[in-house]
Amino acid sequence: MVRADKEGLREILDNLVDNAIKYTPEGGRVVVRWRATADEKMASIEVEDTGIGIAADELSRVFERFYRVDKARSRELGGTGLGLAIVKHLAQSFGGGVSAESESGRGSRFTVALPLA
Repeated sequence: MVRADKEGLREILDNLVDNAIKYTPEGGRVVVRWRATADEKMASIEVEDTGIGIAADELSRVFERFYRVDKARSRELGGTGLGLAIVKHLAQSFGGGVSAESESGRGSRFTVALPLA
């Protein structure tokens, strides 16, 4: 159990999983993991994909409202550019946070940390 409301948690997972699927080509892989951290104070939710990845110089901006890494592809796939900003806002409102790791052309991993109830 984590300190979060059901709808907020659903929104976090919907946005992260939707992005992973959207930016992973056919035949790629999306993995969702959930576990307690080593200190047993937080839960860690990871969404990892083998998609197109994000360049290092773009990674620091992905949680900004309306920011899109690949403008042409984003327009083609739809979306508002708000999904990751919403994830960040919700995670912080629950007392947690979110981080991202990625390598262009190899995929991404988004990790949400939420306090255990």
